[in-house]
Amino acid sequence: MIGLATVGAIVGVLLVGVVVLVRRPADARGVLRWSALAITVLVVAVLTPLTVDDSGIAASYLLGVPVAAAALPVLAQRVGRLARVADLMAALVITVWGLLLGLGIGGAFLPAVVLLVASAAATGAPRASATTRL
Repeated sequence: MIGLATVGAIVGVLLVGVVVLVRRPADARGVLRWSALAITVLVVAVLTPLTVDDSGIAASYLLGVPVAAAALPVLAQRVGRLARVADLMAALVITVWGLLLGLGIGGAFLPAVVLLVASAAATGAPRASATTRL
C-alpha cells in the first residue's frame, strides 16, 4: 500500500511536470501548488486505512500535517502574500515530516515537495505571445 502511494505520487509529479513544461500555463505556480495539494490529498486517501489500522486516532495528525502544509501555499496564493515563502515552508515541513515518518509512510509524501520547490523557483515572466515569436 505504501509503495503504491509512493509510485502514484511520483507518477503524478512527473505528469504535472510534463504538462507544465509542454503546455506552459500562464499561472504555472498555481498549477504546481494545486497539484502538490492534490497529490498530497490522494496519498493521504490511499494511506488512511493502513495508518488508522496501525496508529488509530494518531492517524489524524500523522496524515494531517502534510495536508495542512500543502494547503498553506494555495491559501497564500489566494491571499496574495508571501506565496514563495509559503512554498518553501511547506516543502520544508513536508520534507521533515516525511523523514520523521520515513520508516513507515513518510516517503510517500516526498514527491509533492518537488512541485512546491519548483513553484518557489518558477519565474513570473510573462509568456511570449504568438505574434512576437519568429
